[in-house]
Amino acid sequence: MASTAAGKQRIPKVAKVKNKAPAEVQITAEQLLREAKERELELLPPPPKQKITDEEELNDYKLKKRKGFEDNIRKNRTVISNWIKYAQWEESLKEVQRARSIYERALDVDHRNIALWLKYAEMEMKNRQVNHARNIWDRAITILPRVNQFWYKYSYMEEMLGNIAGCRQVFERWTEWEPEEQAWHSYINFELRYKEVDKARSIYERFVIVHPDVKNWIKYARFEEKHGYIAHGRKVFERSVEFFGEEHVDENLFVAFARFEEKQKEFERVRVIYKYALDRIPKQQAQELFKFYTVFEKKFGDRRGIEDVIVSKRRFQYEEEVKASPHNYDAWFDYLRLVESDADPDTAREVYERAIANIPPIQEKRHWRRYIYLWINYALYEELEVKDPERTRQVYLACLDLIPHKKFTFAKMWLLYGQFEIRQKNLQAARQGLGTAIGKCPKNKLFKGYIELELQLREFDRCRKLYEKYLEFASENCTTWIKFSELETILGDTERARAIFELAIGQPRLDMPEVLWKSYIDFEIEQEEYDNTRGLYKRLLQRTQHVKVWISYAQYELSIDTSDRLQRCRGIFEEANKGLRSCEEKEERLMLLESWKEFEQEFGSDTTRERVKKLLPEKVKKRRKLTAEDGSDAGWEEYYDYIFPEDAANQPNLKLLAMAKMWKRQQQEEEDDEEDDEEDEEENNGEVDRELTVVTKQQIQYHYPGCGIGMMDFLSVSLDKAFLISAEKDKECL
Repeated sequence: MASTAAGKQRIPKVAKVKNKAPAEVQITAEQLLREAKERELELLPPPPKQKITDEEELNDYKLKKRKGFEDNIRKNRTVISNWIKYAQWEESLKEVQRARSIYERALDVDHRNIALWLKYAEMEMKNRQVNHARNIWDRAITILPRVNQFWYKYSYMEEMLGNIAGCRQVFERWTEWEPEEQAWHSYINFELRYKEVDKARSIYERFVIVHPDVKNWIKYARFEEKHGYIAHGRKVFERSVEFFGEEHVDENLFVAFARFEEKQKEFERVRVIYKYALDRIPKQQAQELFKFYTVFEKKFGDRRGIEDVIVSKRRFQYEEEVKASPHNYDAWFDYLRLVESDADPDTAREVYERAIANIPPIQEKRHWRRYIYLWINYALYEELEVKDPERTRQVYLACLDLIPHKKFTFAKMWLLYGQFEIRQKNLQAARQGLGTAIGKCPKNKLFKGYIELELQLREFDRCRKLYEKYLEFASENCTTWIKFSELETILGDTERARAIFELAIGQPRLDMPEVLWKSYIDFEIEQEEYDNTRGLYKRLLQRTQHVKVWISYAQYELSIDTSDRLQRCRGIFEEANKGLRSCEEKEERLMLLESWKEFEQEFGSDTTRERVKKLLPEKVKKRRKLTAEDGSDAGWEEYYDYIFPEDAANQPNLKLLAMAKMWKRQQQEEEDDEEDDEEDEEENNGEVDRELTVVTKQQIQYHYPGCGIGMMDFLSVSLDKAFLISAEKDKECL
């Protein structure tokens, strides 16, 4: 039967369009949107105000409104907001019986709507219909017992009416459903408001069974403590420990239990609780327990005793970790930190020796980075804590012998050893160690540290030798050349500093040549050697034509207080503009002209400003074809190009653009004259236009062979019209 019924169902037919030709009047989407916006802006007049003067008109008004509400309900029966509006309107007319009838009809439609029940009950309470409200709340909590809002409002209403027994009965019915924690707390607070401590205790007993969390047991115990029932509170904690057992034990429970006993001055009980918890809770889960136990012992007990307990337990934990993974150097660091703070030096040395015995199995620097810090900490411990310099020296030397310097080294270790010998006032050993380091495994950091040491000792001759060795090792390091020259400058030997700079800029390979040249130029400026500075700029411009060098050169000439500084600066800008004509980066040339323009605006005359203004390029949008990596066509992209007036290749195009602009200006001027005799002029213009089109294209191709085809088409039309206007003028004169 089901298949037969399904087969009888009719599939709705799709409407077929017979005439698929376009309509005569087409309406665009833009037009539809515009009309919609216009209709939005139409202001509707407000509805007329109705004044009711007698009872007959009032009855008619009520009948009309009720009919409207009933029609809305009939159309959309499941929309509860229509029912609520209808009932609230009846309520506003004091027709409570009618509003009640509407709510009942609405509940027949959707009895699970929470808002409907709330509005219904609020209406009854607002009109002081207490029994009706109770009836509604009873029905609501019976049908929807998991909606906490009903229970809260029902209990609140009973309490506000002074019906304490009724309110308690509501809470009892609610707790039978085992609701969330807040419901139990509300019930407990209700009983406490009326000083019913025993009833609150019984509620707590049921509460911790329904929600057996540690925090709830702690709240129960604090409740007993707050009301002075210390024995009851202790019994609650003991029951909670038995309830959770050893499998689900929690450190927060023991911390709360211990603090409870601490408030009662039962210090032995507190100590027993902490020890009991530490024996049963895993060490990684008892951090807070250790913390509170330590604080307690510091306040009330033997500090040494608790430290021994904690250290022994932690030591056992670290021993397990380093046995499981001997190359876990972070575990060794934690273990050594613990031993250093508690044990004697011999025990600490033993642990250090065990730690440094775990040499990384692979001779790669990244595997040695953490390991080498074990040696550093060992040496610092011997020097600072034990104060044994001889053993510290042995640690440093043993570490330096262990490192495979042919593959990699650690400059930090060499420098720490040198600084240690300096602190021991053994300068010869420090120099010998750092010299050995430079001979075995030269590094930038080693050279810098050794030079810094000699500078602090004011041994400038040794600094010079070290700089020479450093530059033999890394001649491309511009920073070293600059520092060497700065040293000579500070010492007052400017010729030596200048010679160092000359050697530096003559090197074939440099990592930052621009920084070196800038430092050399700044040095000459500080020495007020203006001719040497000009020579440096000229030598630099022979190597690079960078726009920033030209601008810096011009600014330098402007900064010199001489009579011809403006002419020199302007001459540099002229020379730079000529030199950058062949530059492919047009943005650099534009940057130069902008800088030149700023200079002329501040120091130049109207003539020079106008001249620079004529040199500024025109910004043009162009398109170019893109090609993918595999050689396929990737489309087109737009970019901006700059056309400079001085470029000879762009002269024809610029002239044609100027002629097109002139034609446009003439067209605007002669617009009024063209309105007369339109028919005669159209016939003549047709013949002239055909002739001039050929002539102008030929003229453009003859005079400007570099012009593109697209530009030629555009300009030919423009020029045709320009010539046409001049032909009309000639005809009028004849």
